[in-house]
Amino acid sequence: MAPGLPLLELEGIGKSYPGVRALDGVDLRLHAGEVLGLVGENGAGKSTLMKILGGVVPPSEGQVRIGGREYPALTVAEASAAGIAFVHQELNLFDNLDVAANVLFGREPLHGGPLRLLDRAAARARVTPLLQRLGADFGPDARVAELSIAQRQLVEIAKALAAEARIIILDEPTSSLTLSETARLLSLVHELRASGTGIIYITHRLGEIIDCADRVVCLRDGRMVGALAREEISHAAMIRLMIGRDLRSLYTPPARMPGEGGLELRGLRTTAFPERALDLHVRPGEILGLAGLVGSGRTSLARTLFGIDPALGGEILLDGRILTIREPAQAVAVGIYLVPEDRKAAGLVLDLSIVQNVTLASLPSYARLGLVDRAREDEASEAQRQSLRIKAPSCAIKAATLSGGNQQKVVLGKWLSMSPRVMLFDEPTRGIDVGARGEIYALMRKLADSGVAILMISSDMEEVIGVSDRIAVMHEGRVSGMLERNAFSEQAVLRLAIGQTEEIHASAEAAHP
Repeated sequence: MAPGLPLLELEGIGKSYPGVRALDGVDLRLHAGEVLGLVGENGAGKSTLMKILGGVVPPSEGQVRIGGREYPALTVAEASAAGIAFVHQELNLFDNLDVAANVLFGREPLHGGPLRLLDRAAARARVTPLLQRLGADFGPDARVAELSIAQRQLVEIAKALAAEARIIILDEPTSSLTLSETARLLSLVHELRASGTGIIYITHRLGEIIDCADRVVCLRDGRMVGALAREEISHAAMIRLMIGRDLRSLYTPPARMPGEGGLELRGLRTTAFPERALDLHVRPGEILGLAGLVGSGRTSLARTLFGIDPALGGEILLDGRILTIREPAQAVAVGIYLVPEDRKAAGLVLDLSIVQNVTLASLPSYARLGLVDRAREDEASEAQRQSLRIKAPSCAIKAATLSGGNQQKVVLGKWLSMSPRVMLFDEPTRGIDVGARGEIYALMRKLADSGVAILMISSDMEEVIGVSDRIAVMHEGRVSGMLERNAFSEQAVLRLAIGQTEEIHASAEAAHP
């Protein structure tokens, strides 16, 4: 490749589907040793552009050049051979294989001559240093089926490192990672840049773009609408490019003081930490943020409250009445609903329509004499589509075709049609763009103002601090501290998350004598 020649050039890229212009005249350049931040709302065309670059779909027009070589349309094999590697937001792993087999899939070390047997020792030797480089707490022999979402995301990143790619595309690479894992990944991005690797970094966490990007480009409605040089990159500048306007502050104060009652936990013990008891109170009309490190027991708590996992002790009360929750149907019956972390796997049936997803949890209420009243189903789902502003031509389309933000709204629509009393949000905006996030937050505030008690589990510090009325922090299965809004800070949350309760109380007293 000639000196100064871009690693990657896209010129006049367009992509049309029947009735839809997904991309229109997109130009993009990436140089060796450059981190290019690619931002845009869901539906802006980022995924289509990356599919073209990965050889999954051909462009309708335009040219792709990699290292000066021109490709009218890449194939997947050509993209890989040209040194392009992807870290996908939607994890593409084989659950039935171990970590080493996933990382080296298609590039497995072989021995035995014509027998072409897998050399397991060599595979482990190649994958172990990659996992160590990422700070993974699992080894190459671990079964992917037994890993958490955060651990699986590290496996995806290890796959890209194993390919020794010249161009790495990171699509929401930290959406499930802890703060320490995110810091390690960003450090790795700096290392790769220094070694001459070109990186396209796609994320809705704009702070990460500020940390690592040399340049930012923005897609909106399939067109490239602007670029920012390193010195111009800021939250406000990127948001203006993405949505064409400034975004108001995340926090909206409650319309009224929280009420009495709500969800109360007394000495609750979960399967994640059987020996640890926790107490917690979520009041009607408030958004209580639940922070903590991954593995602190937050998701296990949500699963216990929704009846997925059994409570091993303690009491769950709603408005002062002790509940028995051994299965999700019992939680739903009393108005406790869960919006899960993985909406695709646990919140939706992707092959079903919006109508079917919205009414599935309450299907008996739409039946007469054992037959479902389709007209009532259509009416209920259409009401949710309009109320939540779900971007879809009709409720008859499959949930799989929607953007992440609109899929999350369908999950919400399912529960909002059933009069919730307590809403459990587990990572409510994972993989959702900044515009759709604002809509989700507004919906949460509207729910709280109507008297619903909201427990919001989030690993996004900006979200926890920006949206919550109070913050409870978990450490190793217990609530290590509670912060009122005037005591919110990243430092305060992190100290509680690692169990430094005495120090944080002392700091709070010093700040508010």
